[in-house]
Amino acid sequence: MASGDVFDAQTNSQSVPKVNLLTMFRLGLFQMGLGIMSILTLGVLNRIMIKELALPATLVAGTIAMHQLVAPARLWFGQMSDAKPFLGYHRTGYVCLGAAVFVTTSFLAVQATWQLGASFYSQGWTLQTYGWIALLAGIFAFYGLALSSSSTPFAALLVDVSDEDNRSQLVGVVWSMLMVGIVIGAIISSRLLPVETTGQELLGTTLTSVYSQPEQLAALQNSINRLFLVLPAVVFGLCVLSTYQIEKKYSRYGLRSTAVEREDKITLQKAVKVLTASRQTGLFFSFLLVMTISLFMQEPVMEPYGGEVFGMSVAETTRLNAYWGVGTLFGLGSTGFLVVPRIGKQKTTKLGCFLVAFSLVLVILSGFTANQQLLRSALFCFGLASGVTTTGAISLMLDLTAAETAGTFIGAWGLAQAISRGVATVSGGAILDLGKQIFPEVVMAYSLVFATQALGMLLAVGFLSRVNVKEFQRNAKQAIAAVLESDLD
Repeated sequence: MASGDVFDAQTNSQSVPKVNLLTMFRLGLFQMGLGIMSILTLGVLNRIMIKELALPATLVAGTIAMHQLVAPARLWFGQMSDAKPFLGYHRTGYVCLGAAVFVTTSFLAVQATWQLGASFYSQGWTLQTYGWIALLAGIFAFYGLALSSSSTPFAALLVDVSDEDNRSQLVGVVWSMLMVGIVIGAIISSRLLPVETTGQELLGTTLTSVYSQPEQLAALQNSINRLFLVLPAVVFGLCVLSTYQIEKKYSRYGLRSTAVEREDKITLQKAVKVLTASRQTGLFFSFLLVMTISLFMQEPVMEPYGGEVFGMSVAETTRLNAYWGVGTLFGLGSTGFLVVPRIGKQKTTKLGCFLVAFSLVLVILSGFTANQQLLRSALFCFGLASGVTTTGAISLMLDLTAAETAGTFIGAWGLAQAISRGVATVSGGAILDLGKQIFPEVVMAYSLVFATQALGMLLAVGFLSRVNVKEFQRNAKQAIAAVLESDLD
């Protein structure tokens, strides 16, 4: 079989069974766990640090963001899973070990948070307080490393167990489960943090009153500690259940890779050579950057948009997320089964980008008309379009790999997404501030953000139009063959 040919469906289907729908949902349990963890870290812990402990929001955002700054390690973890089996498997061992570490690290982050809050309350900005800040930032960086060491091999596992004809369905199911995990995480968190335990009055207190009232502080700590013990344990269980025996039964890695018996030969340096052998790598990397930035730039400004332009209450702006979430879930769940099989992955992704741009125009129009119902409908359309775009892009991303270096490629694509999520958050706020300086009307300032997103989506389509999967596969095979031949020489 030719080196790096990921798509010899006939050979693979004769040798290894295809994943069925039930197995797809089982694999999705891992993503559901990641959704739950995102609620714990970006939702519960973020809120506790800012609201209950009254730590500066910039400080909180900076420490939590450390888990994104270690994203370049995804390349190394991906290459490790390609080259060196762990516990007898190329992917499963790394996935489970990484999950065990990141769920444990999340509990350590909570304990460091209590110590930081106590130091800040009792001593202010002292060397000890800065020390706790540095420790907490280090814990989040380690959390990010553990997350990368688990999620990157998991994405590579999706490549290993799927073929071109069922990959979009697998992506649709698995990423839908991520949204389900976010919803479940929010519901369970609210159940494990009952009002009678923390008290509505406790949730509204400041740092001074919490730390000056030991009983309230103890109640808060007990509730949060219990939450960060129970849910991470559940997440680890989901991870094990999701991957148990999957690689052994369904993986096509051994059939596809010509380097399977010589794992030590493709080092990180050589894997990067394969990664950069085709101009298609740069084109798709650029597409992912622009597309993801344009997709998430609205995150930090949408709720303020509802408040400033439409006069919505906090509760009303919070509920806007439901319209976007439902649309996204429907888009993710249906695209892989209904759209991709009919028009293909690349055309599906282009369609999604155009729909995102159109829905953002509707968001702008809703602001000029102050029509709340139009805004809600536009956000549902935006979520639906986001689901179409995400399914198409991730399916295409999993196609743009080579068997011998699938983990390395997945690491590169994950790095592009991590960088762009951070840039999107910062640029959304920066463009809004710029708009407020330029325009007298606040609706114009917000429209500048949404218009920039729409234009970014059109630019992403331009990059995507130049992506050629067949050229990529041909170049990757040639590069892998050259690497292996040079080893023989």
